[in-house]
This record gives sequence, structure tokens and C-alpha cells, in this order.
Amino acid sequence: MEAASTEAPALSPASTGVPVHLEHLASRARDYVEAASSANTRRAYASDWKHFLAWCRRQQLEPLPPDPQIVGLYITACASGTVAAGGRASSVSTIERRLSALGWNFTQRGLTLDRKDRHIATVLDGIRNTHGRPPVQKEAVLPEDVIAMLETLDRGTLRGLRDRAMLLIGFAGGLRRSEVVGLDVGREQTEDGRGWVDILERGMVLTMRGKNGWREVEIGRGSSDSTCPVSALETWLKLGRIGHGPLFRRVTGEGKTVGPERLRDQEVARLVKRAAVAAGIRGHLSEAERKGKFAGHSLRAGLASSAEVDERYVQKQLGHTSAEMTRRYQRRRDRFRVNLTKAAGL
Repeated sequence: MEAASTEAPALSPASTGVPVHLEHLASRARDYVEAASSANTRRAYASDWKHFLAWCRRQQLEPLPPDPQIVGLYITACASGTVAAGGRASSVSTIERRLSALGWNFTQRGLTLDRKDRHIATVLDGIRNTHGRPPVQKEAVLPEDVIAMLETLDRGTLRGLRDRAMLLIGFAGGLRRSEVVGLDVGREQTEDGRGWVDILERGMVLTMRGKNGWREVEIGRGSSDSTCPVSALETWLKLGRIGHGPLFRRVTGEGKTVGPERLRDQEVARLVKRAAVAAGIRGHLSEAERKGKFAGHSLRAGLASSAEVDERYVQKQLGHTSAEMTRRYQRRRDRFRVNLTKAAGL
């Protein structure tokens, strides 16, 4: 069978029928297409598309044009762990993401995948009913955990100062790992920046672009300089001599030299895992178990679980559109504050 491209076709004057003198607009359109989704999403979709193509090749099936029956067989293979020899069954969330990836990739080729077709929709419902499990949540790092984690970081190196600022801002802001590393020092300073920081007398304001548009996150100054996210950031900016561009960057030369490159978001997850293990958090678990339980989302869940304020303020800080989503992040809360059993007279 003829191999299908793993890359989404780029917009160009030749492929779209646009006259040559409009080539600059086609180039700009390509930029907008890329900006429509995050780099992480594009990487995941490219990987999922490659996964589907490899399965089609092994089964001697044509991936194009989209055939709901073939896609239904593919997700069945994913759920049963028979995509490849010795393969593992994919989780329901992974299968749903792969379906989204296929739909996106087909759309980029001017084709449409009908996910409501019975060969897909009914099979997917069966997979959910058979293999669906409650979501596995990452462990939350609480304020006392964050303080212990900070003690494991070397204050004598730029890397240690950077990591302190990242942990404190990620926790106090309830930020996603991509939001932490996507910040610039100031407004519109880089092409790949997702927001910027304004440091004020009483705190700082993060202006960030997310999937639901722009939002502001306020982070007030702490009660102690040793745990204040604003002070930690000011120290990092001053000693790192950072006045323009990405806020959090790679540090080389035994932690003494700041480079120009922006950190990747995976570095936030690695930092949380490393610091949590070094601080002995949840020490009753093995090191491997602790590494599996902590990630970038541990900071976000930690704020939601420990901020003793009205829930709507936590919801706004995390950028959630519903209180129900915020509650998913709360690992400790008074679940029975509203007791409907007693209220009903029992």
C-alpha cells in the first residue's frame, strides 16, 4: 500500500489555488494554523497519527480516505492491546485522544471522519462501559510539602533560585506546567510566549493566554521572604540578569550560567518529582511510587486543596469554567459540609 504522510499538509498557494502574489498571506495562514493548538497537542496528534498509520500498514488497510469501520477496528485493537505484538491495552482517555487526533489529521487533509457513525460511536461506548475507570489523580503538594521541597534546593546556584521561583509561582498561581514556562518577563517579547508578568508593590499579576482566551492570575506577596513567590521571582530575575524574553530558562555551567532558551514544560514535572522525593514527602511509599504520584499538576491540586477561601476564588485562580472541575482538584475538603440526609429529616 502507498504510505500516507505523517505530516498534516501545509497551506500553500499551489495546494489551495491562491495566486502567487498572495503567497505572503498563505504563509501567514500557516502561522495561524499552528497557533490554533499548543505545541504539546500538535506533538501528541502527530504521534497518534503515526500510530494509526503503522497499524494500517500491518493490517494492509488504506488509512485514506477515512473509513469509520477501519477506525472502529483500530480503537478496538487499542482497547484490547493487539495494535502490535506484545502491546498494552490503551486507556479510555488515550483512545479518546487518538480519535481526536485522527479527526484533526483528516480535517487537515480536507476530509471528514464521522465519529457518530455506528462503527465508531457504538464501539467507543462499549469500550467506555467495559474499560472505563475513575481518573488517577496526581498527589497534591500541600503548603508544608512545598516548604520542605524548597529546603532541598540549593540557594547558592542560579538553578536553585530558578527552581524555587518556579515551585512557588506554580503553587501560588495554581498554574499548569505549560503556563509556568510560557511566561515572558514583559508583554509580547517572544513569538512563543504565552503571557507575561507585572510585578507590583503588593504582588504580581500574570496575564496568560489559554485555550479559553486570556486571563489574569493575581499572586500576592507571602508572609515570609523565604516562601514568597514574588520575592523568589525578583531574586531570580536580578541574579540571573534577566530583563527580557522567557522568564524561566535553562541554566548550564554547574548551575551558574543562564542561557537564552525557554524551559520545556516537562522540566516542571521533573522538578516537582525530584524535590518531592528529596524532601521525603509521602515517605511510606517507595521512591518509584512517589515519582509516579507527583507531577506538574501536583502544584495546581495543592493550591485547590489548601486555600481556605470561598471556592469561587479558587475556581477563578485555576481558570476553571465550573465549580465541579475545581472540586476534582481538591484532595482534602469537607465533603459532608452540606448533609442532605439530615436536611431531609433522617
